[in-house]
Amino acid sequence: MPMPSSLRCDHTAAWQDLQRHYDTAGRDFDLRRAFAQQPGRFEALSLEAPYVFADLSKHLVDDTAQALLLRLARECGLESRRDAMFSGEAINNTEQRAVMHFLLRQPDAAPDAAVPGAPAWRDDLRAVQSTRDAMLAYAERLRADPAITDVVNIGIGGSDLGPQMATLALADAARAAETGGPPRKRMHFVSNVDGHELASVLETLRPEGTVFLIASKTFTTAETMTNAASAKAWFLARGGTDTARHFAALTTNVEAARAFGIERTFGFWDWVGGRYSLWSAIGLPLAIAIGAESFRAFLAGAHAMDAHFRTAPLERNLPVRLGLLDVWYRNFHGFATRCVAPYHHALRRLPAYLQQLEMESNGKRVDCDGQVLPFGTSPVVWGEPGTNGQHAFFQMLHQGTDVIPVEFIAVRRAAHDLPGHHGKLLANALAQAQALMQGQPDAGGHRHFPGNRPSGFFVLDALDPAALGALIALYEHRVFVSGALWGINSFDQWGVELGKVLAKDIEPRLASGDTAGLDASTAGLLARLRGSPAA
Repeated sequence: MPMPSSLRCDHTAAWQDLQRHYDTAGRDFDLRRAFAQQPGRFEALSLEAPYVFADLSKHLVDDTAQALLLRLARECGLESRRDAMFSGEAINNTEQRAVMHFLLRQPDAAPDAAVPGAPAWRDDLRAVQSTRDAMLAYAERLRADPAITDVVNIGIGGSDLGPQMATLALADAARAAETGGPPRKRMHFVSNVDGHELASVLETLRPEGTVFLIASKTFTTAETMTNAASAKAWFLARGGTDTARHFAALTTNVEAARAFGIERTFGFWDWVGGRYSLWSAIGLPLAIAIGAESFRAFLAGAHAMDAHFRTAPLERNLPVRLGLLDVWYRNFHGFATRCVAPYHHALRRLPAYLQQLEMESNGKRVDCDGQVLPFGTSPVVWGEPGTNGQHAFFQMLHQGTDVIPVEFIAVRRAAHDLPGHHGKLLANALAQAQALMQGQPDAGGHRHFPGNRPSGFFVLDALDPAALGALIALYEHRVFVSGALWGINSFDQWGVELGKVLAKDIEPRLASGDTAGLDASTAGLLARLRGSPAA
């Protein structure tokens, strides 16, 4: 059941008022006219959150829409649902679990009064701190070991997307953390059960110089365990010795890891969903790459955003405002997708990370009571770094038949000293947002840009660990907001299960050729893949 104080968005009076406002003013809202009529629009619709400045002025909202959306949040009981999460209540109702990924970035010395309900998770916090200290100590020992040159993280989903994205994003922090000691480790990430991926990594490695991290909460994930078994077989076949030294597990299933031959394990808890686990032992690859001090700064940035989300008034609360915009666009404007365009090469995997975070969390068709929803939920999230995207899909963003909100992410200070590059990069980001809004008339049509296409613009001062931590936490809480208003459980993922079950049935059939009981399409494709197409 949903929290007692919550109400699904379409059951509120504010929802009906929003629909009326959309019909009378929102449908034909024009950004160019809004800026002409409201000279202070940029200042009025800009928000400052920890490490993130957000310009929301180029979104399709007026003062009335904003007021109604805030009223919607209050009528849905958003604040009480948020407080329930931070108090450790079991808001993941289908699995009867608390949702406490915020605890993973709680500072070591935080007093019980730091967050409402803290005594309810005092023991959990001690366990988090103990595991974190052990994990970071191991990361520092590994960083200082000159014999280890390569670290391979084997995981999938949240056990891959998060640490891979963050390790790439903080490559400059990793370079800065290198202080004359052994060279930085080469970091590799393997997720796909497709053996081409693992094989391409293994051919660059030496067993004696490699550590494998097996990241699986249950130590049963099919793709991960297949890759782990192949990695271990490769290690032993090429003369590798001391499996205990060269393999570590990020798991709660210590017995299964020990049976595999792994003695060093770092666990986490059932109140940590995979896509929210980067802050836990799943972040070990990142800690190895950037060092313990930078990893703690990464956690501190996220914690600062937690505090902002928990305490800032809704009007000035950036995750809340973004989540409300997502509802406004998805359910009233009918925008079914959102493009994320980070104008920084290091953030190239951020769109893929956000795909899982948002679509696995909020890609639901029923509410917390199991009732089918009469409205859309998660948008399709996608994107590529600028300026690459400009030469790929921006044609559709500017002149296509669908209106697609765009989220620009820019970093004020570059981490390189190549002259001319960063100015061009930032100029392109600003110009694309401006062009989407302003458009350009052309009587012939082919060079006509309709404009009035919405975008948001985030600015980070620098892409450092604290800023990245804050940015990721911002997106986490934003997803929470829209999910809470839709009345769904953002913290389960039953949709990934059915295909896994069917794959277990089909795999032996590929070997035997047995197609009994299969539908005609699956049977025909199975035969084709076996090299024996049906007549």
